[in-house]
Amino acid sequence: MKFFIDTADIKEIKDLAATGMVDGVTTNPSLAAKSGKKFLDLIAEICAVVPGPVSAEVTALDYDTMMKEAAVLKKIAKNVTIKVPLTPEGLKCCKSLSDDGTMVNVTLCFSPAQALLAAKAGASFISPFVGRLDDIGTDGMALISDICQIYKNYSFKTEVLVASIRHPMHIVAAAKMGAHVSTMPPSTLRQLFNHPLTDKGLKAFLEDWAKTGQSIL
Repeated sequence: MKFFIDTADIKEIKDLAATGMVDGVTTNPSLAAKSGKKFLDLIAEICAVVPGPVSAEVTALDYDTMMKEAAVLKKIAKNVTIKVPLTPEGLKCCKSLSDDGTMVNVTLCFSPAQALLAAKAGASFISPFVGRLDDIGTDGMALISDICQIYKNYSFKTEVLVASIRHPMHIVAAAKMGAHVSTMPPSTLRQLFNHPLTDKGLKAFLEDWAKTGQSIL
């Protein structure tokens, strides 16, 4: 499974990229606004740090303006992935960009039917939002299972990019289902490292080592 981080915080991106665990980055207008930086400059800076796909979202709602915005975003770097909403106009944009060889991430997916449409439009990634479904009392992971099954049935090349992740178990469950990518906040990626038995074991090892009075250096 690929790990993307869902942030526009360049310090976080650099720090986590150094671990080798970051395969890509997803951003959205809300995250970009929090950064306080100019959007185009921000995307360029992220692309210089992470060689994998970096999602940059269009803000227009109509096809013609989406395509104009996408043309600007594509010029930033080769690894820019154009992010479009799962609307009729967004899928028209997805089809045109995909036919031209551009990576496209179709976002705000909440049903298997929507995911099927995105795959048929040639999307590189589909972003189902599991946390937001959980928030309204719906099983978000059931959506991931359905999409993975449908895509497998027809050998769609679109990768399932699990989004709106709330905790590590979302990631583990998605990996068991065969989802291709999980995009998560930096804090959630860091949680994957943690286990109390690891901490306990390391503490015991170091205490025993200290008793020997030795030093490797």
